[in-house]
Amino acid sequence: MATFLGIDYPTLWFLVVGGLFSGYAILDGFDLGAGALHLFLKKENSRRIALNAVGPVWDGNEVWLVIGGGALFAGFPVVYAFLFSAMYIPFMLFLAFLIFRAVSIEFRSKEPMLWWRKFWDISYSVSSVMLAFLLGVVLGNVLQGVPVGEHFSFQGHWLQFINLYAVMVGVTTVALFSMHGAIYLTMKTEGRLFAKLTLLLRRTIIFFVVSFALTTVYTLIYLPHLSDDFKASPALFVLPLIAMLSIANIPRLVSRHKYLQAFIFSSVTVSMLLILVAFELYPNILLSTVDPQFNIDVYNAASSEKSLGIMLLIALIGAPLVAAYTIFVFWTFKGKVKLDETSY
Repeated sequence: MATFLGIDYPTLWFLVVGGLFSGYAILDGFDLGAGALHLFLKKENSRRIALNAVGPVWDGNEVWLVIGGGALFAGFPVVYAFLFSAMYIPFMLFLAFLIFRAVSIEFRSKEPMLWWRKFWDISYSVSSVMLAFLLGVVLGNVLQGVPVGEHFSFQGHWLQFINLYAVMVGVTTVALFSMHGAIYLTMKTEGRLFAKLTLLLRRTIIFFVVSFALTTVYTLIYLPHLSDDFKASPALFVLPLIAMLSIANIPRLVSRHKYLQAFIFSSVTVSMLLILVAFELYPNILLSTVDPQFNIDVYNAASSEKSLGIMLLIALIGAPLVAAYTIFVFWTFKGKVKLDETSY
């Protein structure tokens, strides 16, 4: 089997796809979090500032979702096909809310009427909450397993994706992104709006910690297979330890008004939680609740080695370019938000 830097192509492509989706979760996560908090801002000026905080970057952040989805399709077409067959409804809802969020941001300030702006404010906030929730629902189903049958066929019910654990992970994702977005907005605002957001930030931290603790306890009790690798190799416990320390560091930094550092650790938290998911699943990608022999892993789901090798070269060229563009945009629009005639 072909390797690159001592890692076989399917495993390496698993890391590439995971890295791209981690980038999306970190970047669009604070956009979605800012949108989830939008209706808590009552004043017109506050809502405009919050929108303009994410305005220059939200569409660029979504590029990471497009690249991640393309990488999944190219590297693991079996996984892509099964997921969109088994969870067609949440993915179609995700697409619909993605469209509504974009339209809400662009249309809100096109007309001055109060009812017009209120309608798009609600659309923007609800879309942001539902996008985060649906991402968590999909992740929750992936973690607990899906009914994969023979020949990678879906053996479940069309509403099977709605279950207690998936809802818990969905709520936790909303809480995480809300905290992430609140930290970002505190970095971009000042005055009374900044004071309002610091209060919201404290509440989102509590919301996340409580929901994360409940989901973690449920996982350890009812999904023990996810911790098998950690029990077999105690050295891996350093990963959840890093994640817990990262989470604990966020309120400490917020209390010291070090919001940039808090945002960095919030990003590390998002990344570490996804790294834990990767370690819990690998080499599997989708666990079968029908029979373990039907598990979809990085080897039986991967494209040919030649295809993976060619696409790896493309990824090595394209991913740094996207990262460079992202850094450039954030650097260009750094600092506090100021409203002018070109603002939303």
